[in-house]
Amino acid sequence: MGFVEQLGNAWRSNNSLLCVGLDPDVAKFPLEVKNSPDNIYTFCKAIVDATADTVCAFKPQIAYFAALRAEDQLEAICRYIKKTYPQIPIILDAKRGDIGATAEQYAREAFERYNADAVTVNPYMGFDSVAPYLEWKERGVIVLCRTSNAGGSDLQFLPVDGRPLFQHVANMVANKWNTTGQCCLVVGATFPKELAEVRSLVGDMPLLVPGIGAQGGDVAATVQAGKTSNGSGMMINSSRAILYAKVLENESYAAAARRVAIETRDAINLYR
Repeated sequence: MGFVEQLGNAWRSNNSLLCVGLDPDVAKFPLEVKNSPDNIYTFCKAIVDATADTVCAFKPQIAYFAALRAEDQLEAICRYIKKTYPQIPIILDAKRGDIGATAEQYAREAFERYNADAVTVNPYMGFDSVAPYLEWKERGVIVLCRTSNAGGSDLQFLPVDGRPLFQHVANMVANKWNTTGQCCLVVGATFPKELAEVRSLVGDMPLLVPGIGAQGGDVAATVQAGKTSNGSGMMINSSRAILYAKVLENESYAAAARRVAIETRDAINLYR
């Protein structure tokens, strides 16, 4: 089963467009986890178990693991998700952007070592930097297009032949690069106007949409701008707002994460 089909099944079975990002920051961990062995795995496993029925995908961000030499714990949490929740796709957020043999190794890292269903990549070096991932016919390749950070405008909004560069990226991925039918785009919730423009250019292609929650993207505007005709088409990511949700009295950190995940999913569903 290809990534896009798996994602579609998750949208329907969990009635959710919510993607939970796994960005483990040990400084923010609760005390009962912070000093435990394999604390990153323990924390992420609790979040996964608490939210698995509320999401369409999990998105571990590789830098949070690699910076702490915790790639083995990333491998472990990916194995756990695959074994326990095989219906939920894993998106490895790596934003790789190299070419040739190096890109082939990055693809092996994502799809062999971590067994991810999809990976984020940077298109700046052109098709050469994306082609090695497309050799994995069933895996998703999620290309940066209009990112959620303000500085993205430095390049992504540059006019090229009368249109901003991000629109050229959207067109190129949708009409030339998507040889496997498994390509997607990253478009930030912080720019709903551009999100709507990308949707109009790429049809029903799935969009990974970061920027709600801690980054301040508006849920209603995001859904209305990016949804497809059947009310799906997006993986709307929230990381910190769910992972480090305020814990209420007599509530565990995992229960707090579940509560906010449900609130976020339900808020998204209001506008589908």
